[in-house]
Amino acid sequence: MTKISERSFETIENPGSSSLKVPDQFGASVEKGNKKVTEAFLKLASGAEATQKMLPPILETTSLFGNELWWKTIAALQADAEAGFSHLQALLGANSPSQILEQQSTFFRKRVETSLQHAKEVRVLSSRAVEEISKPVKDAFDKV
Repeated sequence: MTKISERSFETIENPGSSSLKVPDQFGASVEKGNKKVTEAFLKLASGAEATQKMLPPILETTSLFGNELWWKTIAALQADAEAGFSHLQALLGANSPSQILEQQSTFFRKRVETSLQHAKEVRVLSSRAVEEISKPVKDAFDKV
């Protein structure tokens, strides 16, 4: 009988001692979790701050290049309209069908050349815009 009571005493003692360790382990786990959450929040906050600093130059650059592209497009449309009216006047002054055909071919050739030149200017402007807009993003990633 003494053996049974000793076993029951040991059984009672072991859960008692392990139950004292559980709150300590739980507290350590909670503390460790709090530290990780705090670190994650600080990283998120610094990332948000970096993004907030990065956005104004991007928006300003986008606006500047958008305006420049808009004005180039308006100028091209105005030049097209003026060329069309000039061509119409020249057609009205033509004396023969051969003059009309010559003026038509000259007009279309000039329009194609002008359109290609305008497309080239837009491409150059767009590539400059992409470089300037992506510069703050590259700088931010380099810092990280």
